[in-house]
Formats: sequence, C-alpha cells, structure tokens
Amino acid sequence: MKKISLLVLLAALFLTACQQPVKKNTTMRKNPLLGKFETPFGVPPFSKIKASDYQEAFKKGIELQNAEIEKIVNNPEIPTFANTVEALEHSGKLLERTNTIFENILSANTNDTLQKIAKEEAPVLSAHSDNILMNQKLFDRIDKVYQQKEKLNLNTEQKTLLEKTFQRFVRGGAKLSKADKEKLKEINGKLSVFSLQFGDNVLADNNAFQLYLTDKKELAGLPKAIIDAAAETAKNMGKTNGWIFTLNKPSLIPFLQYSTRRALREKMFKGYIMRGDNNNKNDNKAIVKQMVNLRLEKANLLGYPTYSNYVLENSMAKTPQNVFKLLGEITPAAMNMAKKEAANLQKLSDAEGNHFKIQPWDWWYYTEKLRKQKYNLDDAELRPYFALENVRKGLFKVLNKLYGITFKLNKDIPVYQKDVRAYEVHEANGKLIGILYMDFYPRPSKQGGAWMTAYRKQHYENGKNVIPIISVNYNFTKPTGTTPALLSMDEVETMFHECGHAMHGLFSQCQYESLSGTSVPRDFVEMPSQIMENWASEPAVLKSYAKNYKTGKPIPDALIKKMEMSSRFNLGFTLTEYLAASWLDMDWHTITKPFTGKVNTFEKEAMNRIHLIPEIVPRYRSTYFNHIFSGGYASGYYSYVWAEVIDADAYQTFKENGLFDKATATLFREEILSKGGTEDPMKLFKNFRGREPKPDAYMKKKGLK
Repeated sequence: MKKISLLVLLAALFLTACQQPVKKNTTMRKNPLLGKFETPFGVPPFSKIKASDYQEAFKKGIELQNAEIEKIVNNPEIPTFANTVEALEHSGKLLERTNTIFENILSANTNDTLQKIAKEEAPVLSAHSDNILMNQKLFDRIDKVYQQKEKLNLNTEQKTLLEKTFQRFVRGGAKLSKADKEKLKEINGKLSVFSLQFGDNVLADNNAFQLYLTDKKELAGLPKAIIDAAAETAKNMGKTNGWIFTLNKPSLIPFLQYSTRRALREKMFKGYIMRGDNNNKNDNKAIVKQMVNLRLEKANLLGYPTYSNYVLENSMAKTPQNVFKLLGEITPAAMNMAKKEAANLQKLSDAEGNHFKIQPWDWWYYTEKLRKQKYNLDDAELRPYFALENVRKGLFKVLNKLYGITFKLNKDIPVYQKDVRAYEVHEANGKLIGILYMDFYPRPSKQGGAWMTAYRKQHYENGKNVIPIISVNYNFTKPTGTTPALLSMDEVETMFHECGHAMHGLFSQCQYESLSGTSVPRDFVEMPSQIMENWASEPAVLKSYAKNYKTGKPIPDALIKKMEMSSRFNLGFTLTEYLAASWLDMDWHTITKPFTGKVNTFEKEAMNRIHLIPEIVPRYRSTYFNHIFSGGYASGYYSYVWAEVIDADAYQTFKENGLFDKATATLFREEILSKGGTEDPMKLFKNFRGREPKPDAYMKKKGLK
C-alpha cells in the first residue's frame, strides 16, 4: 500500500514537473475587444485585433446585452425613464463598440476573412436587434413611460430619446402579431445579408477591371501626372512595364477627360457603369429584385403602402410626394441645361470632322475641350495648385478661423492602415475635443467614394464627457515619385465636405450616444457637410491654400477669375446625373406590388419617364448603387439636393455677416453642429437662421432662376 502510494506520488511529481514549461508557453491570449483599450485616448488597438476576435466579441456582446435586457424587463419597480429608457440606451456597449469597429474596417480595409465573417454575423446581429425590438415585455415598459411623457418633467434631450425609442420599437415591429414578427425577423435577416453581398460584388467588379496598356501611343492626350500614376499602379500590381488604369475615380475621370483614344474611353466608361451587371458571380440584378421586394413586404407588414413611406416618415421631407415635388421642380430646368450642353459638345465634335453622335464616354472629353476653349481653363492647369497637403492645411486653417480649433498630428495613436493619419483636435484654450483619422488614398481593400464615420461617438458616461473618435475617408490620387498627390477642384470640395461631417461629430455635445453627432434625419445630415464646400472656392480662401507645389506661389487672380466664370459650366450634366439617380432610387422604393420584371428594363423606363437624354447615364445605375442597396440611403439619395437648398440659405448668413464672423460661426456650432439629433432639425435651422429655409439662394447659385 505504501509502495503504491509512493509510486503514484513520484509519477504525479514527474508529470507536474513536465507540465510546467508547457503551462508557461500556453498563456491564453486576451481578446483585445473584450477589455478596456489601453491606447492613447482609448482608440481601438487595431494592430492587436485579429479577425477571429470579432466573432468572440459579437457573441459575448450579445450575451451581455441580453442579460441587461432581462434585468430591465424583470425589474419589479414601476417603469420609469431612468430604469427603462435610459437603461436600454446604456445597454449593449460591448456589442455596439465591436460592431462599429468591425463595420468601419470592413469598409476601409477589408479582406476575404472579414467579408466571410460579415456574412455569417449579419443574420445573427439582425436577429438580436429584432429580438430586442419585438420583446413584448420590454415594449410594454417603454409604452407605459411613453404614455406618461407629459408628466415626467423631462428635458428636451430626454423627451427626444423617449420619443425616438418608442418610434424605433413600433417601426421595428413591436405591435405586430407573433406570426408577423417572425416574418419581419426573416425579412430583416435576408436584407442584412443581401446588403453585404451587394457591396462586396461592386468592390469585386471594381477591382477586377484593369485597362493594361503597353503601347505609348495608347496614352495619347493623357497628362504626365496621370501616366506616372498608372505606371506606379502597374508596378504595384506586379507588372514590369506598361500602365494600368483602374475604375477608381482618380484614374477613371482623368482618363475620360484627356484620352484621345475613343475606343479606350468607351472601354473604361463601360467597365465603370457595368459593375454588378456583367452576368458573372458578382452580378447584382437578382439581389436588387430581392431587396426591393423584401423592403416592400416589410413596409406592408408595418402598415405602410411603400418602403419610401416607411423610410421618409422620420425625415424632413416626411412623404414621397414631397420628394417627388422637389425633384419635379428642379429636373426640367436641369435637363434643359444638359440638352444645351450636349448640343454644344456635339458642335465641337462635328467641327473636328467627326461623324458620330456624342456618347456618355465622350462627355468628359469634349467638356474638358470646351472648357479650355471657352474659358482657357482645364483641370490639368488647376491641379498643381491643389497638392493634397496644401489643401489639408488650408482646410484646417478655415476651421481654425471659424471655430478657433487646432489640429495636432499624433503618430503614437494607433491606425488601421499605414497611410492613415491621426490628429488630436483641440479648442482654442487647449481642451481636447476629439480624435480625427484621415484616410486619403484608394486601395483594393477599400470601398470607393468618400465618407465620414465614427469609431466612437461623443456622449456622457457616469457624468463624464466621452470624446468622439471620427474618421474621414477619401479616394484621392496617391503621390508618385517626386510629385505629390494633386487634387481636382471636385476632390478639394470633397475634402471640405467630409470634414463638414467630421465637425458635426466632433462638436457634438449630447448626453446620449444614440442622439449624438450625425444621428439626424438623412435629408439633414448632408447640410453641415455641404455648407463646408462653400469655403473651398471662396477667392480669399483659395489664395491662402492654393499654392503651386513647385514654386510655392499662390493661385493667380486670373485663374481664380476663370474658375468663377466657369463655375456653372457643365452644371446641367452634374445636376442631371444626380437627379436621375435620385428618381431611380425613389422609383425602386415606391413600387406597390412585388417586382417581377427585369432590372435593366425598369431602370430604362424610369429614365424615360424623366426624359433623360442618352448622352447622360445616372450617377449610379441600379447594380452599383451602393448608397441605396448597401449604404443606408434607400429613399434618401434625394437628400443631397434637399440639404443643398438648406445649406445655400444658411451660407447666406455667413455671406451677410462675414465669412469668418465669430458670432455667426459660434451660433452655427451651437445650434446645428453640437445638438446632434436632440431636436427637430427644422427647429435647429430656425434657431440659426431666424426663419425656415428659402430656395432662393440655391436656385440663384445653380442658375436655375
């Protein structure tokens, strides 16, 4: 007995000794998403996050929020604003943080693994959201608080939170029957997956297209900077010689503007407009059909005749009829301008001895020729004055003069991609406002276009202000060799535009995260961004930042004069292609019966109804219309022109009082930028302007009046 015990003891000691090194080397790695971010200002620790971490954090986040919801539901106390509405607002912090980071990286620096995770998690996250919105016990508590709202002595922001929480539950299916709730869950799950697949398909088709040229003769007409950029692209893609042009705007637009090779212009243009419509694995036509039908079914379930009625209920426009009225008032005048422009381009082509009718792939080319002929101005002449760094500094100077804020580059702040820069944003007195990421250049892992987003929205937590972490994302031409990134005037305005959104997020002073920053109706969110564009082209501002990158000399007055004289040049085209896309969006989402036809036929008929001229294609065709099928703008693409009417009127205040009038800028910051979605946007506008907006300034600016 003693002998056996001794052997067992020796064996146990031996095993323990053998296991010691193994135990030391298998220390469990902590998922960085699950704990506090030990980084400067609590930004995400991007380099430490692995793709697999997201799914673990999603699972844990859902579990934690479910427990928080159960605690609210089972609270024996009478439902109050604090123990029900506020408690719900503060729930799900881990899940919200994880999903925010994941979605932002999915847009800005994606890969196959992240896209796979997104498709797996989309229905799970959709179901989780539905389970909350359709939780009858939770809704009963919210409803009881809502019915007592006039007696609760709530402040303005609390009233708004209560109102929006109640509406969110009703619009989320809280009042549906059990069977209809299950049906709505099924619809939402499918839509979440289709939306992701749509965007992935557009990105895949965009990246798949390459115009690879090896003969110098095929570069005829192209500026040196564009040729150098194409050579750099070819080198980066593993080619030992030649030039590669892509569908990214910094490559596409200059090619269409300057290439004398009409067949190549056609190839580039068709490559762009046929994305998602190539009858390949990335084809989006079937997804469009399924999404518009699912959206209609969802709207009908919730008691709305169309999906547009459902969406627009919470907008400034309120109804589809109001949107159609706005579009109907502007479109005829814009179309007439576009017809005159097309006729002028045709005359120019005919004068060169050509025997073809101008096609969409000719428009940019002959427009650039006509601009040079009419105003002695072309895009290539302007670009040397718009080096990206000079524009950025000019933008920061404008914001400093308006609001007194400063920007400090901080290389110690973690970034998600090596080209991204991180800035601390400070008040004039040195107080930190927030963090601003700036992501300037295109890459295969990044979606096209430009956008602003938040990695963390401003809010208060336990009485302490939590500063926002904002990101602006662009797709500008990268520097090549000794040549810096040179922007077009359109890209300059885009930089100002997205930073207008950034100010909306950075200046937010809201108690609740769900109401903070850009959490406003879709047709109001573009107003703070579009008003910023105005400063970009003001002569006095131009001279402060538009400096030749070689000589350092400011843009000459004569060139500014040319820009002013040509400011409405090609405006018919710009307005018409935008309005065409807005009509298309509205037509898809005002169907009253399930769509069984062909997507391209529907699109063609929609364009025929507004008499779109054949020389112009909608800014976004259905199969690559990411805004409405992958980006949350369904029935909302019109909002850019709606907001432009408002911003033109608001900018008049600055024109009247002074471009950098401190009192006006302070009022704009306090009444528009800091309030987020805490009050009705029309009230906020009236607080700033003193009245409701008038379309006069917009119509005058566009030459429509």
